[in-house]
Order: sequence, then structure tokens, then C-alpha cells
Amino acid sequence: MGWGSFLKAVLYNIDIFAGPVVTLLYPLYSSIRAIESPSRLDDQQWLTYWVLYSFMTLFELSFSRVLEWLPFWPYVKLIATCWLVLPVFNGAAYVYENFVRQMLLNPNARSGPGQRILNAISPSTKNSVERFVHQYGPDALDRAMKRAEKEAKLNRNGGYDDDAY
Repeated sequence: MGWGSFLKAVLYNIDIFAGPVVTLLYPLYSSIRAIESPSRLDDQQWLTYWVLYSFMTLFELSFSRVLEWLPFWPYVKLIATCWLVLPVFNGAAYVYENFVRQMLLNPNARSGPGQRILNAISPSTKNSVERFVHQYGPDALDRAMKRAEKEAKLNRNGGYDDDAY
């Protein structure tokens, strides 16, 4: 058994060797450094990582019977964890800001097209839309948006409705 076999065994089991380092040791070390530093940005990064790591662990525990049938799961987990942990990617902050925070802080908000439009418009227009929704309900807003889209399509097509044919 030479170096080739040893190297092959290490590469085949990279998730076993690198997994604990990437998922636990490096984040633990960085979390301790973040606690000792005066900056709050690194505190947020590592608190966010630990929240996401907890979600990932709960997912693994909940679906362990399914995941054991997927031979690539440990590698997917390692790559995802590297993306979350490494400061080059800042993945933990991205996932938290774009998904977790919205779901936890406002679980009733749907991230549909209407919500994206509300995020892009001015505050006064947003207030008007919110009053409309409060008065007539979210279904009325959806109907009004569909009607406006249909009218815009008619105007683009010279008054002909493509859906009617």
C-alpha cells in the first residue's frame, strides 16, 4: 500500500475528514474571535451561520432515512457548508437575508410578484397599495394586476387578444 492508495482513500473520504473542520472547528474558532472583536458584522455572520447550521441539522435528523439512500449527500452538505462558512462567498448572510429572515420575521408575506413590486415602488405608492389591499383584500389586488397585464398585452398587440384564439 503506497502513497497512491493512501491519497485515493483520503480523497474518497474527504467529507469525513473535512466535514468536522468546515462545519464545526472553523466556525467555532471564528465565533470566538467575533465575540472578542468590537465589530458587530462578524457577530452577525457567525450567529447567522449557527442558525443555518441548526436548520441543516434539523433537516438531516428529520430526513435521515431518505438521505442515507443518497450517496452524494455528504458531498452536497460539505459544499453547501463551505459556501456558508467561507468569507469569500458570505453565503450565510445571503441565505439569511434573502430567505430565513423574511420567513421568520414576516411569515404571512408571500414573496410573489406582488411582493417584489411592492419592494420596488415608492413609499407613497406603497402606502396606497397597502390601503387598497386592506380595504378590498389581496385577491382584489391580484385581479387588478392581472387585468392591467391583460390591458398592457392588448396595447402591445394592437388590440388583439392572443389568448382568445
